[in-house]
Amino acid sequence: MSARLARYAGLAGAVLLTVAGYLGGALPDAPLGVTPASIWRTPDGPATLICWLAGTTLLVGAWWSLRGGAPSTRWAYVTAGLWALPLLVAPPLGSRDVYSYACQGWTYAHGVDPYAVGVAAAGCPWLDTVAPIWRDTPAPYGPVFVLLAALAVGVGGGLTGTIVALRVIAVAGLLLAAICLPGLARAAGVPARRAVWLALAGPLVGVHLVAGAHNDAVMLGLLLCGLLVVVRRPGRPAALLLAGALLGLAVTVKASAVVVVPFAVLAGMPDQYTVRALLRHGGWLTGGLLAALLVTSAVSGLGFGWVGGLTHSGDSEQWTSPPTAVGFVVDYAGALVGRDPQAVPVVRAVALLLLAGVLVVLWWRAWRALRGFSDARRVARVEGARVDGARVEGARVGGARVDGARVEVACPRVVLHGAALALVATVVLSPVFHPWYATWPLALLALTAARTTWFVLPAAVAAFLALPDGTNLARFTKAPGALAMTALLLSVVLLVLRTTHRPGPTRRS
Repeated sequence: MSARLARYAGLAGAVLLTVAGYLGGALPDAPLGVTPASIWRTPDGPATLICWLAGTTLLVGAWWSLRGGAPSTRWAYVTAGLWALPLLVAPPLGSRDVYSYACQGWTYAHGVDPYAVGVAAAGCPWLDTVAPIWRDTPAPYGPVFVLLAALAVGVGGGLTGTIVALRVIAVAGLLLAAICLPGLARAAGVPARRAVWLALAGPLVGVHLVAGAHNDAVMLGLLLCGLLVVVRRPGRPAALLLAGALLGLAVTVKASAVVVVPFAVLAGMPDQYTVRALLRHGGWLTGGLLAALLVTSAVSGLGFGWVGGLTHSGDSEQWTSPPTAVGFVVDYAGALVGRDPQAVPVVRAVALLLLAGVLVVLWWRAWRALRGFSDARRVARVEGARVDGARVEGARVGGARVDGARVEVACPRVVLHGAALALVATVVLSPVFHPWYATWPLALLALTAARTTWFVLPAAVAAFLALPDGTNLARFTKAPGALAMTALLLSVVLLVLRTTHRPGPTRRS
């Protein structure tokens, strides 16, 4: 597909999705608990589903066709903005979370602690718009986003105005991310035209972050901004404090951003990768992060009650989360022999422990890679030679294994790729997966990965998981979906093990 055709095919897709939103999107008075069959039987149901399917297909196809990079960075910005225009005026699409945000903001604005009670007990006047599963659940977001939601309620007044204000906040987060992407791309040594295209033009961004107004947009904007500061000004206390504060604000929007912090510490080290330097520079960045946490918790008057709300984020069970899918399969196997293992909570707990181990391994590999690069550079200085490459042991950079190979790799790329893989692990091993979660690693993988298909394809598939009104198709494919996800997970594990243990070429004497 040519670039020109891709631009207008994607625009047509965005327009069709907007039409689907007005016909059967997540409107305030839309019926809850529907199924694809019941949607089809409504007067506008066939048109809604056809527009949604055609629009999503066009948007995904156009984005996929240029996954190697747009013609230019400016072209990527213009096209992503063009696709976003229809979605800016669409009703909420893909979920009803924005109504939960509105009620949580209303709760706080009226003097009730959103971390102590659900929006139903708080008496939110827009309760009927909130999905039933979230009506009695405390807010699972940090104090910064609660403050922003309360601000949206104050500015918007009624429900419609609040939704518009929340969408403006989400778009502001995306604009901040858009500003930071070229600088990060230059630091990582990848074309900005590719990074901007993959991170901003994807269907998940338009549908879920723009039309759906998910707070993930704000988290990503702050996260990328913090990383840009630390990558551009490593070793400078003021910059490290600022970067830490920005990362702390990202964490107080969504706590999942915390997995990036250890890699940001590595990015803040200018050239000497010693334990002493790690403690010194890491101390400045950590100080900024803790200051942001303390100040925002104090200003909101909510303290650290938001930490307890995080435990409710896994209340829903869907096979799109690999640990949950494995738990389902174990339960199905138990049922065949007359047992009820109730394996989902156990597998989820094991997955979280595994996640902690994976994060440690990823950080250690990045640390070793940076130390290897630093040692090679120091040797080159002593010899008076210019370093064109460095032998970096025990890491993967841009998807390519660099054990025992000479490669050109900038330190920022090692760190950013480690952070991207940390977010991948977080999404894969978390108890719950929603389509918009894929936008977390997508932004950083767009900056670092040499090959794109392995992460663009899952993001493209995820775009088809949610109907315009927020109905998640995973709810209606529980058994086959769990079996397919488990089989896919096993295949990936076997592939990784085969690749890891593949014998290298023998050296001739």
